[in-house]
Amino acid sequence: MEADVRLQEARYSAPVQQVALLLGLVFLAAGIGGFIPGITTNYDDLSFAGHGSDAELLGVFQVSVLHNLVHLFFGVAALVLARSRDGARAFLVGGGLLYIVLFLYGLFTSQDSGANFVPLDRNDDILHLGLGV
Repeated sequence: MEADVRLQEARYSAPVQQVALLLGLVFLAAGIGGFIPGITTNYDDLSFAGHGSDAELLGVFQVSVLHNLVHLFFGVAALVLARSRDGARAFLVGGGLLYIVLFLYGLFTSQDSGANFVPLDRNDDILHLGLGV
């Protein structure tokens, strides 16, 4: 029984695991929140993908169904990978690189462009840069 308790305590003992776990919970909250009217403003304008979605998470970050699903996927991936130090490190480094690429993509893609399929706006770009770093 004591070994079980020690194993549970050690499961997320490394700081890298705790950070990955925290980010996973934040991504899950963002993904779920993006589907809740009130937390997401202009909810009636939520589109599946594209820059035409006027829905905004917390009234700040432009979202779509696809965007919310990506947040949910990242949250689940973080929770799964945070169970080991190597997995947590891979999530943080890989996710960070992906968010830097997403920041650059948003920076060089016009908000009204057909290539802006996620959707992305300047607030999202700043958040993606922060997550990437």
